[in-house]
Parts: sequence; C-alpha cells; structure tokens
Amino acid sequence: MANNQGKSVLLSRLNRKTMTDFHLGGLIHKQARRYGNKTAIMYQGRSNEWLHLSWADFSDRIMKAAQALAEMALMPGDNVGIYSQNMEKYLIADFAVYANRGVMVPMYATSSPAQVGYIVGDAGIRLLFVGEQFQYNNAYRVQRECPCLEKLIVFDRGVVLKPDDRTSVYFDDFITTGDNSESQALVNARLRQLDNNDLATIIYTSGTTGEPKGVMLTHANFLEAFRIHDIRITGLSDKDLSMCFLPLTHVFEKAWTYYCLFKSVTVAVNRNPGEIRETVKQVRPTVMSNVPRFWEKVYEGVKEKMDNASGIAKRLFVDAVKTGRRYNLDFMNGKKRAPVGTRLKFFLYRHTVFYLVKRVVGIDRGNFFPVAGAPLSDAVNEFMQSIDVHLVYGYGLTETTATVSCFPPEGFRIGTVGKVMPGVEVKTGANNEILVRGATVTCGYYNRPEETRAAFTEDGYFRTGDAGFLTENNEIILTERIKDLYKTSNGKYIAPQMIETRISEDKYIDRVAAIGDERKFVSALIVPSYEALGAYAREQKIPFESTEELVNNPEINAFIFGRIELLQAQFTSYEKIKRFALLPEPFRMETGELTDTLKLRRKVILERYAGVIERLYEA
Repeated sequence: MANNQGKSVLLSRLNRKTMTDFHLGGLIHKQARRYGNKTAIMYQGRSNEWLHLSWADFSDRIMKAAQALAEMALMPGDNVGIYSQNMEKYLIADFAVYANRGVMVPMYATSSPAQVGYIVGDAGIRLLFVGEQFQYNNAYRVQRECPCLEKLIVFDRGVVLKPDDRTSVYFDDFITTGDNSESQALVNARLRQLDNNDLATIIYTSGTTGEPKGVMLTHANFLEAFRIHDIRITGLSDKDLSMCFLPLTHVFEKAWTYYCLFKSVTVAVNRNPGEIRETVKQVRPTVMSNVPRFWEKVYEGVKEKMDNASGIAKRLFVDAVKTGRRYNLDFMNGKKRAPVGTRLKFFLYRHTVFYLVKRVVGIDRGNFFPVAGAPLSDAVNEFMQSIDVHLVYGYGLTETTATVSCFPPEGFRIGTVGKVMPGVEVKTGANNEILVRGATVTCGYYNRPEETRAAFTEDGYFRTGDAGFLTENNEIILTERIKDLYKTSNGKYIAPQMIETRISEDKYIDRVAAIGDERKFVSALIVPSYEALGAYAREQKIPFESTEELVNNPEINAFIFGRIELLQAQFTSYEKIKRFALLPEPFRMETGELTDTLKLRRKVILERYAGVIERLYEA
C-alpha cells in the first residue's frame, strides 16, 4: 500500500464540518441525479469527431471504475498516479479514486522516465493510469525500476503493450473487473464515509528552483475554492461550455474544470494541445482557462492583420478598438453608463468587427476567459478587453488551490492581478513577499515536514515567494518572483519577468530570458518568432538560407535592437537590455529550458548558453 506518512501534516488546520454531498467523490453522482441525459463531457473519438457523455453515463462509468479499483484492493488514503494527456478517461479515473477516498497524483504527459520515477517513488504509487504509447513506454520502464509500482492501467486501446508485460491492463477491460456485489457494496460504503478533510490530490511542483515537492490539497480546499468563486464569478451557469485545454496536472485547469463540473457546465476535453486552434473553432467554448501565451498569440495575429489592412479598413479597426476601450474599460468597468453615441457605435462594432475577429479565433460565443499562470502584458490585456474579449486575469499557486486574486466582473484595474478573493487573507512580509492565509491554502508538502514548517509564518500565512503590494482596494500588484530577482554588479536590483513580459509584446519576439545577476548590465537571450522574422527578411530582400544565418544577420539584429529600444523606453537605464543574442532554436521542455507549464528554467538556460552569455559581456 502507498506510504501515507506526512498526509496528516497540518490537517487539523482544515478541521471543518463534513458535507458529504459536496465531496468530490460524490459530486458527479449528485449532478447525474439532477441532470441525467444532459451532456457533461465532450471528447474526441478516434477520428477526432466530438462525442458526448451524459451526466448519467459519466456517473455510471465512474462507479464501474471505482468498483474496479476497490477490486484491486485500493484502500482509503492510497496514492494513485495518473500520467496522461487530457481525455475523458482521465476525469473518470479522478472521480473513481475520490469515490474510494483515494488520492490522485497527476504527472505531466510530457514527463521523462526520471521525473515519473521520482514521483512514483516519493508518493509510493502502486497503480498508475497512463495515456498513450509515449506514457506507457516510459511508465513500463519506471515499473521495472520501482518495486512499489505494481500495475499500469492504459487509457488508449491502441497502445501496443510490451511482449513481456504481464501486469498492464487496458482501461476498458479494467472497468469490468469490479462488476460484482462485493466491490459495489464496498464503494457504496466508502461513498457514505466521505470526509472533506480527506486528501484529494498531491500535485508536484515543476521544480524550477530545485527538487519537486508534492503539494497536498484536500477536498475541503477545493470546496472552499468553489465557494469563493461563486461569490466572485457570478456569470457562470449550466448554459456555459468550457474547453479543457491546459494539462489537468496543472492546478489552474484542475481546479477550474472541477469548478465547471460543480456548476454543471459542459466540459469539452481537448486531447492534443497542438490542435487547440482547430478544436476551439470546432467547439466554440463560452469559457476557457488559459495561460497568457495563448492570448499573446491571438493579440499578435489580430494586430498583424490590423497593421496590414488597407487604409479604410485600418481606420475602421482603429476606431473600433478605441470605441471598445471607452465602452468596456472607461464606462462599463467603471460602472458608468456610456453616452448614447458610444453605445450605438459599440453595438455596431460588437456585431461586425469584433464578431468577425472572435469568429476567426473560435471565441465568438465567449462569456469570459480566466487567465493566469504567468505575467500578462497590460497592452495585451487592454487590447483584448477593448475588442470585447473579457479576460479574467488572476493570480494563484498550486499551494493555494489556484486563485488568490482575480478580476471582478466590474471595477477591475489593469496593472493588477485582481482583487483578493473573498475569505482569503493577504498581507506583505519581508522583501514585500506576498503572504496568504485561508481555507484554500495547502496543509503542507508530502513527506516534507521541514519544508512545510518553513513555508508558513508563525501566524499561519503561506510564503508565496512572490513580491508585490496591495492597493487601497485590496488588489494585488506583483513585482517579481523573489528568487528570480537579479542584483547587478553595480548593486541595482532587476526584475527579469517585468523586462521579459514587456519585450515579448513584440510580434517578432517569441521568448526572452533576461540576464543580469552579478553582471554590469542587463543582456538577453531572445527566441525570435522565426516565421515573422523570416517574412520580414524576405520582404526587405535580406538573403538567408537557414535559421542560424537569419538570426546572425547584422541587419536583422539592428532591426530587433531598434524594436527593443522602443519597448523599453520607460525603463530606467540600468533595467534596459544593452546587448542580446538571437537564438537559432527555441527553448523546449524536452531539453529542460521550459517547465511543463512553459515557464523558464533559468538555471538550465544559464548553463546551456553559458558561452553565448559570456560573449555578450566581452569588451
């Protein structure tokens, strides 16, 4: 059985009354009684056609999977792993484990055998759900090296099992194994014993600064997140359709998808992240949680079409954006009635220019779109709000069950990450660190009592590691990750994320890694948008035969430097990028420069590009 050491750490902090009707283990069955044949889940079949799963069928499949787990001797408190891309079976497995009062331990579908092996060993995982061939191959390798891992349960029937594999089972076969009265009785008994203080999941942090730690979240954490979102987000209903795109391993998507199911929202599960542009157009969701990078790409695409438009069309678009900004930001967001002329123009643009733009992206039925996980440029945020795409920008961590703050429906302020959520307490500590206390905060790190103690102040606030401050309206303005702050050799402190976010607004620049710690000035490694930069070079008759030749061209470098200079005009002199290198290949997860949530792994980048960086500082 899984090692349960550490699960009880600080659980007394969450000693609240049990409400079994709202425990995640019973959630889907409760909804099934209410909604029956209404669609709960949409998912892609083998030919990528969209299939529908009703609440009743969703509940039935969860019960079958729960009984199969009980037949495999899963005990309350046992850890169960899941290593898969998003699919409907992922959610079935989640809620089947919760019905047995088990604990789900998710792993990113892109994780390496070493990363999977670490989590399997640390969490003592005996059963592991896997997705497709890539995950199965890696997991099978881990199984041979980790004695605790006994069985793989494979979602995709098309996976080819190893010839000597005698223990793995396909999910469709697995769910038939518990079809007996004893397993059914055991699961029903466990459903009656659900306790909100049960541990729900252990989510391992991506490890940007060190070894991953397992963040323990209880059902009570999720239920409190639901409660406070009901207060803050009033426009979500069972008429909405959410696209589940971010990995369900990510606390943002996990908490959002669970909240959607709690609110009876239909969830469309996107299986292949690389196909999101096509699937959004097919599904046309009304809500979708996402990271800023998605909206930056949308912004770049719309701006490019706007810049390349003919004279009349361009003037029309400029006026539409100006009108949208006045209507949505100056009046509606300020809770003021717009003048008649502005209202009429906005109504016209909403049903023409804005509709056509949103239709191309697939968000023409959009209600609102939560966005978090990284800094969002104010320019991008303001532009999207102006074209009637309502982004709900927020801030949170795995340790806080996602949301600490987010935009309210009205009265939000661009430049902040929103207003602190109801029931959540925030203050600043040493070095302006954001400190958080509340019922959504983790009870600790799995098997790490010392790290757990270090993560909290004496009065019970969680140390986020983010620097910032609170406004008079209880909004949070973030300045930087404290561990990421650079100090130049001249003694000046530099916030690299602020620089990177600003420079990345340029359509010719994809990613930026600012350099400056113990250096005499700031430099940067820049991953350009190769497609856009190549198009510019061809337009200017600048010859190149390879990406490497393109990024090393002096004219191209001068062009990029000029654009950087304009973007950093408001920076102080010591914050400005003085030198940079255009890289011939992007940062990748596979090579370790990016985490699974697409954040920079600065240590890896500094090591890999050490030679390039040193040349930037040569006299």
